[in-house]
Amino acid sequence: MSLSNTTGLLLSFIARLVTGAQGHWYGCVPKAEQRIYFANHQSHLDWVLIWCALPRELRSHTRPIAAKDYWTSTPFKHWLTREVFNAVYVNRQRTDDQDPLEPLVEALRNGDSLVIFPEGTRSNLGDPQAFKSGLYHLARQFPEVQLIPAWIDNVQRVMPKGEVVPVPILCSVTFGAPMQLLPDEDKRAFLDRAREAVTSLRKLGRSA
Repeated sequence: MSLSNTTGLLLSFIARLVTGAQGHWYGCVPKAEQRIYFANHQSHLDWVLIWCALPRELRSHTRPIAAKDYWTSTPFKHWLTREVFNAVYVNRQRTDDQDPLEPLVEALRNGDSLVIFPEGTRSNLGDPQAFKSGLYHLARQFPEVQLIPAWIDNVQRVMPKGEVVPVPILCSVTFGAPMQLLPDEDKRAFLDRAREAVTSLRKLGRSA
């Protein structure tokens, strides 16, 4: 077994040990089909929890989005995100000659699934911030890809923004029913509906 595979299994074990990393599925089941999982964003552990909640056979085809400037800033972060999680790097600073969605589009064209956080940055406010437009543009360009909302609960208490040492607290990831961009649905209406699909899962996750 390669070092990256061993590290992935070790991280999954640690995440489950520290957080429980429970996954609850409502309206869909874990399945080997191309999907975009989109969720609230509170911690660097968010995509680790989603990754751990997926069956092992789906992880190699499900790639998290990682901010390039942060996750390539040290050799270890770069190795971890590239070799273990197969992350898709995005630039947070947009330039005139570069479309920030291009790496995501390329991954979807290659048949991969994605984990994205439409808020664009972490927040400790409880409710998600307004979603940015990337999810809408991907939904328009790839209507055949399922859009799966997910609510990540409690992880902000495990490793809140600004902290690097996790605290053992039970967490869960609740996955909802697939949604699609409706014909003639405008961007803001779709993004508000997608945000509502995420927040509506909060009660389901806590009652499970």
